[in-house]
Amino acid sequence: MGVLSTFGVFFIYSAQAATDGDQWIKQLVYLALGAVVYVATSLLDYRLWLKYAHWVYFAALVALALVLIPGIGTTHGMGARRWIEIPALGAFQPSEAGKIAVLFVTASILTGNRLGTVRDSLQVLIKLALAVGIPMLFIVAEPDLGSALAIAPMVFAMLFVSNLSLRFFAGALAVFALLIGAVALDVGKYATFMDENGLDFNNDKGAYEKSTWARLPLKDYQRNRVLAFWNPDKVDRTGIGWNQIQSRISVGSGGLTGKGWTEGTQAKLGYLPRAVAHNDFIFSVIAEEKGFLGSIAVIGLFGVLLWNGVRIAGLARDRFGMLLVIGVTALLCVHIFVNIAMTVGLVPVKGIPLPFISYGGTFVLSCCLLQGLVQSVYRFRRDF
Repeated sequence: MGVLSTFGVFFIYSAQAATDGDQWIKQLVYLALGAVVYVATSLLDYRLWLKYAHWVYFAALVALALVLIPGIGTTHGMGARRWIEIPALGAFQPSEAGKIAVLFVTASILTGNRLGTVRDSLQVLIKLALAVGIPMLFIVAEPDLGSALAIAPMVFAMLFVSNLSLRFFAGALAVFALLIGAVALDVGKYATFMDENGLDFNNDKGAYEKSTWARLPLKDYQRNRVLAFWNPDKVDRTGIGWNQIQSRISVGSGGLTGKGWTEGTQAKLGYLPRAVAHNDFIFSVIAEEKGFLGSIAVIGLFGVLLWNGVRIAGLARDRFGMLLVIGVTALLCVHIFVNIAMTVGLVPVKGIPLPFISYGGTFVLSCCLLQGLVQSVYRFRRDF
């Protein structure tokens, strides 16, 4: 955690060096607060969260509802209402609280109920679907599709270690495949609609989502991201596909050892947009300046972090502790995989930051709290 966080501060500085940005200083403050959160959480017996899981859940739902209210929730970027401004503290992102709340309530429900066949577990699964589905709907409404999608693998990992029948996962995989097919069909119709009406993919966003053609509750900029991934020549290369194109150039130009710290040209010259270089695309900056070896070092550190989570889950002395650690590890794994895969063009661009490295106050505090939970499970593994 310490080494990854140090990487983050240095490369946030590098990504913003051309504009003398102070985000790296703010990141140091967030990390100092995160260290306090981590230590406090690790010293607190994790079993207390079983008692208060539902209170945390309802508090998160209130925050997720408040962020959707104009005047309370604030918008950034493409109009997504994802933040609540707190005086003297800055912007708070309720979706991060939503992930933690889903972790607690899922672990709580699965601790009190044993799973087996899908038929025998149906009542528990319905209860869990409601508990998980409500905050996910709030998060999608912001919209923050990346955070919502990160929740699902976490819950499925916790269900898997709860010995739920494999038939459930086969069915879920089939539903996922159908969903991918529906999105592909929707994006295809979107491209046809825009072409037939002579509309611009970047300047006429919102035209398709308001038309009678639209069947899925997606925003046109989200369709553009998928289309830019599948067919980058279809979307204006100076528009939605620009970030990923420039990210791939950054990664590829780093070579074996990179160009050197603060010597990367993509972020310095603004080709990799400065609005994203220090957060969602920070791995691109690392790859350009430290090359393949630096990238592998970062991935190796994440591997140690994830392996440690699996190891501690095996050492946990109760079901609740094991489920917490598996949930935390799965959530971090999704963030790491999707963020890095996004920067090299393996998946469409999503607003999913890289743990401990990307700039962001709420996310840093969330990661520190989650790892504090893992440490708490390890610390209290013999305290019975």
